[in-house]
This record gives sequence, structure tokens and C-alpha cells, in this order.
Amino acid sequence: MIAEKGCECCLTWIKPSFLWMMYRCGWATKAGQETVLAVEISRDGFEWALRHACLSSYVRGVHPDRATWQRQLKRASARVQWDPERDLHLQPLPYRSLQLGLSGEAVRRYADEWTVAIRDVTPLAREIHALVSGGDLDSAARLLPQEHPYPVGDELLAHLRG
Repeated sequence: MIAEKGCECCLTWIKPSFLWMMYRCGWATKAGQETVLAVEISRDGFEWALRHACLSSYVRGVHPDRATWQRQLKRASARVQWDPERDLHLQPLPYRSLQLGLSGEAVRRYADEWTVAIRDVTPLAREIHALVSGGDLDSAARLLPQEHPYPVGDELLAHLRG
């Protein structure tokens, strides 16, 4: 997982997708985003955040009404949004990746309890970007971190389907 400290309501965002993070930080070239850290967190922590999350936008059928959603969002210490996954050219793919915004108690737990390891993946991002820019997509793809669908029961994500 890759985390990003964002300004949106003072949230810290977890981006579980390497290529989505590369899209967000422009392959570690955007101002203020020149360093990319891979932050490994515990499964218990990630699932706590999902259980305590609210969708970042109102979805009819998931929420009883807009006012209820707004109250849930205000109380939630985590929020989820589903953004299009990205390919090596950072173009959107036809499926979405979860983005997890943390605030309040969730940020404290993330920093104090859930973090298992932190690695600087900036050199990897730059190496993959150079290969993509040079047209060597096969070599770039081989360097991508292995990512697998997160094994989770429907009950954990039912309130977060958008």
C-alpha cells in the first residue's frame, strides 16, 4: 500500500495500487510528491479502517438518503472512494481500485499501531517510468510490485459498494 498525506479535509490517503499512485504523483515528478513510500500495514488495521469507513460520495441504494450519508461521513474516521485503476501509460482501465482516506482516530492507529514497514519506492517508480517512456513495456511490467485482489468477505465491503 502506498500512502499519501493529502489536503482534502486533512486526510491521509492509502492507495493500495502502485499504478494509481504513479498516476497521482506523476511517477514521483509532481511538486511535493517527488518521494513515494510503500507503507505496509497490518491486515487487522486495514480491515478496521474498512469497517469504520463511509463512501466519500452519496450512492442511492447504498445510503438511505443524502442526509444520512452526510451524517455517516462526518462521523467516520475513514472514507472510501473507488477510482479507475491505471495501466502503465496511466490511462484508466475499466475497473476501479479502492482509495482509503483516514482521519482522526484512524490516522493515529495507522501511525501508532498498523504500520509494519516503510520502504522508499521512488527509485523503482523512476526506473519503471524510464522503461515506459522508452517503450519497453514488458520490462516495465516485470518490475511492477505484485498486486492481488484483496481477499475479503462481502460483509466487510457491503456498505462501501459504490
